[in-house]
Amino acid sequence: QDENYRKDKSSNKNRIRETMRCHRLVILFFLTGQSEGFLAPLSHTRKVQSVARIAGEDIDLDSVEDIEITKEDKEFLAQCKLLSESRNLPLDNVKNARDLASTDASPIKENRLYRMGRLSDASEKDIDLLLDELNIRTIIDLRSPTELKDDATLQRYEVFGDFTDIIWSERGLGRDGCLKELTPGQSPVKKLGSSFWRRETAGPVFEDVIDVDVNDDCNACEENGGVLASNAVSPKGRKERYFVSLMNEFKYVRGTLSKVRKRDIARTVLKSPGALVSKRVRSSVKVPFLNKINDGGLPMLNELLLRFGAPGIKYVLDICADKSRHPVVFHCTAGKDRTGMITAIILSLVGVPDEEIVQDYTLSANVYAEMNDHKAMVGALSQRNLDPKTFLGAPPQVMRDTLESIREEYGSVEGYLDWIGFGPEKQEQLKKAILE
Repeated sequence: QDENYRKDKSSNKNRIRETMRCHRLVILFFLTGQSEGFLAPLSHTRKVQSVARIAGEDIDLDSVEDIEITKEDKEFLAQCKLLSESRNLPLDNVKNARDLASTDASPIKENRLYRMGRLSDASEKDIDLLLDELNIRTIIDLRSPTELKDDATLQRYEVFGDFTDIIWSERGLGRDGCLKELTPGQSPVKKLGSSFWRRETAGPVFEDVIDVDVNDDCNACEENGGVLASNAVSPKGRKERYFVSLMNEFKYVRGTLSKVRKRDIARTVLKSPGALVSKRVRSSVKVPFLNKINDGGLPMLNELLLRFGAPGIKYVLDICADKSRHPVVFHCTAGKDRTGMITAIILSLVGVPDEEIVQDYTLSANVYAEMNDHKAMVGALSQRNLDPKTFLGAPPQVMRDTLESIREEYGSVEGYLDWIGFGPEKQEQLKKAILE
């Protein structure tokens, strides 16, 4: 009888787990099936007169109220701007660009690694400095497919004509990624067509040009026209641009879902059938998740990035550890969060004190305000009930909390790197590449 009881109890637990898994899948379906996801406002926008189109939605710029700035905010931003002017590269259109060697107490050698915002807007002067004077050899684009397809100058020949494009696809934590070299002019995103649950914002869906299931065996990469990253050999001296999408809407939603209370999940599941036909119900389905994101702010999103973006972070570090690829540029849209996380990990690994890492991060505080589509991003975030001031800023406490969270969860930055598969040997290789 005791044995039967244990079997029944185990079976019930398995049924509960499976039910909760199904519930999460239902919610993921509705949350990721709307527009391009509710965090898409941080991507590139297309502006026409007083209307901007972002992630498939029109934003009336005339009706957008800008972020309220306090006296303390103004003083903080003024300090950041002053320090940025002394550290950032003198570029016209490329924002938030600086050498990792410029950080106080950084032992990194000059002209090895650079962080910045998107490159496709580069002016002729910017191109001369980056490609001719600095001789950038490797570009790593960290943006999601949603952001890439909204960048009208993604394939701009004047900037990227001398670079071979390569897309990296994830195959799971601890597994080798898949690389595919693109033909000249080939887009790293492909059109998949419209879908039923996107009809409110009729338009195409885009995803990576190759799609390798994380559960596939080792042959799947080659079958999709790619090669395992560890087997890839780059021709000597070739300039390359890598598309390494660290995060996408599905990952952010999945991570947020893991933090939402079970009773809120249950309520959402009960409402989910109505979301097929009712815009009001669809909006209410998102409320607990939006609340969780607003409450967690950037520290929570950084936590999700470290967890769900781990395979991509490892591959970026693999590239940075290869001295033959230097100088390397890595960037996202504004060069603030994903770029800031890669920067913080590298700086911490080579012994830069926390407060210097925090200071480097805060130099990104002005970047969104200086971007041409700033007002559109504010409007898009507000339209989704997300707090623009929370997500467009770079307050010092965010990076302090993030570094503390890494130590609490993984013991140290080195412990985190061990967890993602970038072990002691690789860590030493990276240090040697950027310090000697």
